[in-house]
Amino acid sequence: MSGVRAALARARFFVREFSGEAAYERYVAHARTHDPDAQVMTRRAFERARTDAREADPREGFRCC
Repeated sequence: MSGVRAALARARFFVREFSGEAAYERYVAHARTHDPDAQVMTRRAFERARTDAREADPREGFRCC
C-alpha cells in the first residue's frame, strides 16, 4: 500500500509543478523568508502578475487571445 501512496504523491507533485499550482506556495515561502513583515500578494494578484509577465515576454510566444 505504501508503494501506491508514494506513486500518487509523486504524481501529485508533478501535476502541481506542471500546472503551476505550486508556484504560489514557493512565492509565499520566499517572501516570508526574505522579509517576514512584507505584505504578500493574494493568490489572485499573484496569478494576475504572473500572467501579465508571461504575456509581456516576447520569448514566450504569440498569444492571440
